[in-house]
Amino acid sequence: MRNIIDHVDAAAVLTSNSKEDHANVACSVNAGTCYIVATPIGNLADITQRAIEILRKVDCIAAEDTRHAGKLLNFLGIQRPLLSLHEHNEKKRSIQLCERLKQGQSIAVVTDAGTPLISDPGYRVVSMLRQAQVPVVPVPGACAAIAALCVSGLPTDRFYFEGFLPAKASARQLRLQALSTCDSTLVFYESIHRITACLMQMVDIMGADRPALLCRELTKRHETYYGDSLGKILDQVHQPTTVLKGELVLLVGGAPKQVLDDAISQSEQHLLQLLKPHLPKKQCAQIAQLYFGGARQRYYNALLADDV
Repeated sequence: MRNIIDHVDAAAVLTSNSKEDHANVACSVNAGTCYIVATPIGNLADITQRAIEILRKVDCIAAEDTRHAGKLLNFLGIQRPLLSLHEHNEKKRSIQLCERLKQGQSIAVVTDAGTPLISDPGYRVVSMLRQAQVPVVPVPGACAAIAALCVSGLPTDRFYFEGFLPAKASARQLRLQALSTCDSTLVFYESIHRITACLMQMVDIMGADRPALLCRELTKRHETYYGDSLGKILDQVHQPTTVLKGELVLLVGGAPKQVLDDAISQSEQHLLQLLKPHLPKKQCAQIAQLYFGGARQRYYNALLADDV
């Protein structure tokens, strides 16, 4: 770890053009500033030089789990006061952190793993600090969603980060139906306890052939990938030899052109919603076709899929 700590950030040196830029490599900490610090998602060697220096120099560290953060700090040889910052105390803690920062303290916000605020606590803090015009500075680093995306083989020019889907099957079904026509790569975080049920619903709604990749334990010893379609992933997780433990990131390819062509517009959806309680599905589809044109089957399929 001393090699990481002592090593100068070569990229910063190579891309800087002035003595002032070179001085920034020292990672000075400013009074009254909140630093949003990314930490490793598994491999502790992924901690950045700048993150180490910031954590070492701030007045205190607000952590999602102080015990988890304490282990990282011990590994780095850093001793700093810790405050808990999680979903149950974030509103109250935000006020306290804002007051400390206004008094001139410097504070780092960390999550259990990866970049804070990305499906983790911190939004209320940053929102309040911005409104109070308190400086907030990012200290970039690991992010599970980006790590998974860059090795997925799926399009990366546009992607939609959904994070965690609803836990209840009915709410998850509605959300997946809404996402099924998105033409960007979809990025999900999912629990090992819900991944099988989630995949089954995705196969029903998006089709077994939809390109996909399931990443498990990224950057860790048991890093594993399953793919390359929703159907294949579902088959693989059902295998008795498959061990599903740890953190999961699921990536799903965007809707193919045929799905997009068949998608129902809001105006079409509204008409079908008005007709559906009063007429058989075939008659609803026929009226929609007469009004909007196109293939009658589109409207009938939407009614069958309960999209309206």
